[in-house]
Amino acid sequence: MHHEAPIVTFLGLQFNLANILMITIASAIVFLLAVLSTRRLAMKPTGMQNFMEWVMDFVKNIINSTMDWKDGGRFHILGITIIMYIFVANMLGLPFSIVVDGVLWWKSPTADPAVTLTLATLIVGLSHYYGVKMKGAGAYGREFFKPFWFMFPIKIIEEFANTLTLGLRLYGNIYAGEILLSLLAAGLATGVGGTIAAALPMLVWQGFSVFVGAIQSFIFCMLTMVYLAHKVSSDH
Repeated sequence: MHHEAPIVTFLGLQFNLANILMITIASAIVFLLAVLSTRRLAMKPTGMQNFMEWVMDFVKNIINSTMDWKDGGRFHILGITIIMYIFVANMLGLPFSIVVDGVLWWKSPTADPAVTLTLATLIVGLSHYYGVKMKGAGAYGREFFKPFWFMFPIKIIEEFANTLTLGLRLYGNIYAGEILLSLLAAGLATGVGGTIAAALPMLVWQGFSVFVGAIQSFIFCMLTMVYLAHKVSSDH
């Protein structure tokens, strides 16, 4: 269902306060998880430390599937941050949404295309940065003209297409899930019959949305490493 966004203008720029709030909350949760997981390190990990080590191994396997560890090891922390942050961000809007006077304040930040496209732009920009850093500006620039010089415009279009698909894929999946949840929640407020009819589908869809949110965080992390591998690895 459509709700207004809390937009404020500062120095001629518009800022969505709900996005700022939810991005901050997602960042704080990920930071808290990291602190709790590493507060008391032990040789035999248990609890949160065990969870964090599983995430580290999971991301390491993603990197190893896309490039040599010699090239990709430097992206390990980046991958851990991305997969945890996007998963937490995807989950924030699942339990409930908060609407005050027709203004939506609580939602998943990844249900906004401005957020997901910004993340995608940062990833693609970072891939270019590391490509230049690890190969040199000349060698990296020549990659855009291989195998033929007329491939240059095609590769430029590909960079824009990668950015759009990376951001919009995440946005579309999370936004669609929240829209359906809001429609089912509206059914809960239409009396006893509506509550009974909507309760079970809502629980099922929430469970499915958790699965979709987890898959989308994995896909975003995987594609991040693929894009980085294409720029920094000599065999791509």
